[in-house]
Formats: sequence, C-alpha cells, structure tokens
Amino acid sequence: MDPFTPRPRIIGRKNNLSLSTKEYAKVTGTIASARRNRHRLEGEEQINGRASPPADSRWREPSFISEESFVRAPLNSRIVSGTTAPKSKGKAREEPFDSFPLEVQEAMILEDLLFVLMGIEGTYITYHEDYSPEDDDALRGIQFVVLKRLDPSLRDLVEKILPLATYYTAISSFIELRCHLDLGRVNHALCAALRDMLKDYQTLLSQLEHAFNTSPHFTLQKFWFYVHPTIHTLSLIYQLITELASTESPGGDSSLSSGEDLEDAARNEALGLGGAKLKAVLSEIEAGADGIAVKGGEVLSILHTRMQYTAGDPAARALYGTLLRAAGRPYVEMLQQWTRTGTLTDPYEEFCVKESRFINRGTLEMDYTDEYWERRYTLRDGSTLGALNKRHQAGVPPPRTGSGRLPGGACIPPLLESWKHKVLLAGKYLNVIRECGIEVRKVTNLRDDDLAMDDERFYKFIEDDYSHANRTLLQLLLRDQGLVPRLNCLKRCFFLSHSSYLTHFLDLAHTELRKTAKAASLVKLQSLLDLALGADAHGDDVPFREDVRIAMATTGLYEWLLRIVNVSGVIGDEGDPAGDGGHDEHHKKGKEKDEKKPMLAIDALQLDLNVKFPLSLVISRKTILRYQLLFRFLLHLKHVEQALSAMWLEQQGPVWRRTDVPPEFAIWRLRLFVLRARMLAWVQQILAFVTHEVLEPNWRSLEAKLSKVTTVDQLLRDHVDFLDTCMKECMLTSSKLLNAFSKLIVTCSTFALYTSSFTKDANKALVASETPDGDAGAKKRSDFLVRFETNFNHWLRIHVNCVQFYASSENVSLLPLVVRLNSIKPTT
Repeated sequence: MDPFTPRPRIIGRKNNLSLSTKEYAKVTGTIASARRNRHRLEGEEQINGRASPPADSRWREPSFISEESFVRAPLNSRIVSGTTAPKSKGKAREEPFDSFPLEVQEAMILEDLLFVLMGIEGTYITYHEDYSPEDDDALRGIQFVVLKRLDPSLRDLVEKILPLATYYTAISSFIELRCHLDLGRVNHALCAALRDMLKDYQTLLSQLEHAFNTSPHFTLQKFWFYVHPTIHTLSLIYQLITELASTESPGGDSSLSSGEDLEDAARNEALGLGGAKLKAVLSEIEAGADGIAVKGGEVLSILHTRMQYTAGDPAARALYGTLLRAAGRPYVEMLQQWTRTGTLTDPYEEFCVKESRFINRGTLEMDYTDEYWERRYTLRDGSTLGALNKRHQAGVPPPRTGSGRLPGGACIPPLLESWKHKVLLAGKYLNVIRECGIEVRKVTNLRDDDLAMDDERFYKFIEDDYSHANRTLLQLLLRDQGLVPRLNCLKRCFFLSHSSYLTHFLDLAHTELRKTAKAASLVKLQSLLDLALGADAHGDDVPFREDVRIAMATTGLYEWLLRIVNVSGVIGDEGDPAGDGGHDEHHKKGKEKDEKKPMLAIDALQLDLNVKFPLSLVISRKTILRYQLLFRFLLHLKHVEQALSAMWLEQQGPVWRRTDVPPEFAIWRLRLFVLRARMLAWVQQILAFVTHEVLEPNWRSLEAKLSKVTTVDQLLRDHVDFLDTCMKECMLTSSKLLNAFSKLIVTCSTFALYTSSFTKDANKALVASETPDGDAGAKKRSDFLVRFETNFNHWLRIHVNCVQFYASSENVSLLPLVVRLNSIKPTT
C-alpha cells in the first residue's frame, strides 16, 4: 500500500521514513501558518482591491514562496501520523467558534469533513478521546467526534456523516492487512475489488472538494445528499470485513506463525504417521479452527451467505454479488484448470480438492493403485461418495466454534456443494489418463473471464468437463485396456464358468493339496495351474490367464467371514474390516488358532490376479477380495463334491456289492449309502443354485449394464454392486447361514475322509461274519455312523430353516434354494 495512505498505521507496520512527533508538529504548524497567512492576504486584497504584496512580504513563509501549488493544495497537510496532533491550538480556537456566523461554521465544518472522511483528524472534528492508534484494533475503524459548541442543526448532519470516516479507515486497514498472498488469492482478489470501490469513494471526495472550493452555494445539506448512498455501501462492506475479521482469532493463521517445517508436517499427515497425527489432534483440541485464517472457500461462503441474508436489499445484493464474482475469479480459475487438465495449482490451500503429494506407490506395502488414487486426491471436507471414512477424515480441521463452518479451503462454497464430487472426479479421471501417457486437452469456446459462480454457464462447464473426462477414461478402459476380456477371465477362473480346468487342476495337484498350507509348494502349484489353464485355449481371455496366480490364505474362509460379519454386518464395504487393513487385522487375530491347528493347502488355496493400472481402478484389491471369497466358497463345494463322488466310486467294489451278507451289515451299508447320497445331493444342489441361479444371472445383468454404461463412476458402482449381490445371494453375509453351512460342509468333508476306513470296516465285517463268534464290531461301526447322521441331520435342519426364514423376510433370491433343499429332508 502507498505509504501516504490517509490513516494511522498500526504499530509494528510503521515505515522507517515516518515522521516523529516533534517533526510532525513542526511541519503541520508551518503548513497551517502558511495557510492562515494566505487567507489573510487574500481577504485584504479583496477588501482593498489592491495587488498582492511582494514575494518578500513578512506575511509569507519563505520556504513556501517558490511552490505556490503546495500552499494552495487542499490536501497539503494530509500526512500520516502515528499520534494525534497537539490539542492546545484546537482548544484555543474552540472558545470563539460559537461566535462565528452559521455560514462560517458550516464552511469550517465542511473543510474539516473533507479531511476527516479521508481518515485525517481535522480542527473541529477530532479523534475520540479514547482512541489510541497503538492499542485500538485498526479493523474497527477510527471514531471521530465533532465540536460540542457546533450549531445543533449542523451537528446532527455531521454526526450522520461521521460513520463514513470510520468505515473508510476500517476498510483501508482491512485491505492493507489482507492483501498479502500468504492469505490466498481469493483474499487478494477481494482486496483488489475493495480497493477499486475505495477509488470511487476517493473520486467522490475529490469532486466534493472541487465543489466546495468553487461553488459558493455548496452547503452541508448538499454534502449529505451526495454521500448518503455511499454511507450505505460502505456500511455493507464494513459489516462484511467485521464478520471476516471476527471469524478467525487475532493470531491469524497458526500455520504461518508456527516454526514447524511445513513440508515435513504435510508429509507426515499424508503418510498418516502417529506423531504428526497426535500433534495435530492436540493442537486442534487446544486451538480448534479459530487459529486458521479465513481464506479460499470460506471467504466465498461468507459472501454468499451475506448475499442471501440481504436478498431484500437490491443495493446489498448487487454489492455482495459483485464482490463474490471478483473474489471467486481465482477460485474459478483453479477449478477450470483442475477439471480441464487435471492440474491442481493451489499453493495456499484454498481449493476444495486436496492433493497429498507425498502419497506414492512406494509408500504402500503392495501396489494398491486403487488405494493410491483414492488417497492422492480427496475433498478437503473429508466427504466421499460412500459413507464417511475415518481414514479420510484425519486431515480435516474442526469446524468454527461460532458458525459451524469448516475453516479455510475445507469450507466448500454453497454454490459448489452439490457439484463437489463431480469436480473431484473430473480431475481425478484426467490424472488417470495422464498417468497412462495420454495428453487430454479439452477445447472450449467459453471465455474464462465470462464465468462466475452465480452464472449458469459455469455449472454447464463443470458438467461438460465431467462428462468429457468420463467418456475419455471409459473409452480407455473398455477399448484400449480390454476390461471386458479381463472380467471374462475372472469369471472363468474365479467363478468356474468352465470348471473343467479346476477338475484337471485338482487331479494334478491332489498330492500337493493334501499337505499343510505352509508345506505346499507354491511354485509347483502355479506350474500345475498354468498347465490346467493352458489346456483350454478358447475364449477372448486367453492372453490374460497368465496373470492368474496361486496364493495361500492364512485364515480359514468361514472363520474369517463369520468374524467380519459379526463386526460389520456386511462384506467388502469401504469402511469395514474386509478391506485391506481389516484383512491383515483378522489374519493377526486368527494367527494363534492357525498355529495350533495347521490348515490344509486345499482349505487355504485361493487365486489372485495381477492387474495393472488403470484397470486396477475397476478390478481393485477390494473387488479381487470379493472374487477370492466367492472362489474359495466354490472351491470347497467342488472339492467336497469330488471327494463324495470318489467315495461313491470306491464303494462300487466287490466288497460293497455282495448280496450274501448278514442283516446287520446290510442295514449298516444301506444307511452309509443313504447318508453319502444325501450329502452329495446337498452339495450338488448348493453348487447348482450358486452357479446357475446366482452367478450366471447376475453376470448377464452386469454385461447388459456394461453395454449401456456412460460414466466411469457408474461402471465402478455396477461392478461393486454385482459382487455384493453375489455375496449376499450366496449366503456369505449372514452369520446364521454361514454357521450352519460351515458345519455342514465340514461334516461332509470329514465324512469323505473316512472312505478308506469304511472300506476296511466292511472287509472286517464280512470276515468276522464267517467266524463262529460273529461280528463283534457291529455296534462300534453303527455308533460311529450314527454320530455322522445325527450331526448332518441337525445342521441340515438348521440350515433349511434359516434359508426359509431369510427367503421369506430378507433375501427372496433364496426361494429357488428352498425348493431344491426340500428334496433332502432331514430325517428325524
């Protein structure tokens, strides 16, 4: 700001060239003496009609002879001072003031008003007795008082005009304090707009001063007539700056005054390190949001709120609308650059989108590119498209204590509140495209200067940019990256749409899968899987089968699912333990149990898929987790079916087909065959229901949606909805169904493990029946079989009842399974 701005300077901001009190008194006294001498000489010339005295007259001040314009300049004494002028001369002149005629008093007051309205103390209008430039808040403005002996008629008008000086000095101080770029471009643009308005105000004062010096008919009433509209305008601005100043604490932005390294703090916050997070929490508890400067979106929110509250005042609405457009221009420029090119230029943290530059793929334990892109660009207010996540809320400051608004850039302007997710996604998708090495530049016919937040074209611009980014990325995923063949590969390998490869693989890896999970060789299993997948060289997913990998889980499927469902009630939600962090947590909880009872390789076997960016945004780690859960569910069913079928084949041998057997053995054999058939029928009915009535119809529905999809977020939503629907209809999201199913499947698999034992028992029974002592082990065999029958019937009854209950209340898709299970009635 210009060093001669007519208002007292705040202590600490004084210029080194400012005058001391003694020098100021000397200069102002000299100028006032020169002016008095000039008026006296001019009066004598007008009365006597003679020429002016020579240049060396004793009435002239020699130092001002050579520069007549300085003496005659109306604003020659408007010099900034850090202290008030001595009051002795003013008090001396105060005594005869009431003896002057009314016209003379009016002229003197008018001349003083021209000084006072620029923030300079006059002769008859002085600072308030309590005013102190060192102690008073400059943003409150300077209070002036008029001479008490002034005529009451003039005094009333002057007191109506004096608030204009307070408004002007407060606005000038606000501009000086807020025009620094440290407070952001929005504040800088607002100060520029206010400075332009003050220029109009100063032009008005210049015109009034010219009228006062030239027109003998210029009166205080005319002065009031001309400044009355300006008082209302400046009062509105004064109310605005008062709200802006009162919103934040006097300390300003705590981040600017802190000695902490901002770069390290940003890195620690982005990485989620405990020390930085704890320090942030403690500082928020101590200071709250009041220590954060009002900038960016919060300034625009306050302007918009005031414009809404003063909607009944056309002048106020026009004023705040003008300020909103001017202050929002930098914000609009940042938004346009973000949605058009994907580049975020926000050095002062004013924009609603936040970039965590220190989050990169190297900071992640695995290449979770979907997680990387979710955390790299986020909204400052912590909101996401789904439910609120505490992980995303970590860097969000607390709201203001009085208004409840989020501070700084975290406060999204109300006009953009419904568009914030589209703004975020438009730039994120462009960054995805740019990460693939493709430069996207959208050509628009709209001029940047023509757009403002209160213009409908601005939101059409956002919608067009969002649609353009969606279409471009959607084409990249579907056409260039081959998303549909990738999904077909997932269906073939994980959903067993062509299960011949799995049967072949289980036959080849039978010996290896009977080992424990830790003893099994992943290299050997991987080679056998590649051999089984390579045997079927059909389909558009052949090139992607090489990305399918063998992996071993560290927790049993049903124990894990039950633990997840009991905690969250759902599987795969962004905030539940089924995410990556929850996966690791459950692995730790189940580690102790797994160490006590080693898990077989067939129970821990799962498939994994290596997906590169940008397809990893659609086929993310969270979606692959759902595929893995469904695959392990199907694998256990196929394995038990294969084991029971192998049991049926073995029981076709001669020892089982003899007709000349004792009645006790025939009854035991019949019960064994019936139990095996019922178990096999139950497994086959579950498997047929899951594959033919759940996975296949839902897959066809997904294919139909993919053929009509228009946006990337719709594609992501449809894919996740498909997997969640499959999980629910496969009975993997209900603890009661999971518990009953896990008991039944374990009973069936355990029963199949005793195939060879049953054959040995049959041989012993036939041999013992030919001896004179008879079959002594018949009761033991019968009791052993009864335990299997009782256990299977008990849990089958519970399972059927649960399926019927959920089919009639929550999940109607289970109705076909109810019909299928009616053929396997549990025996009493």
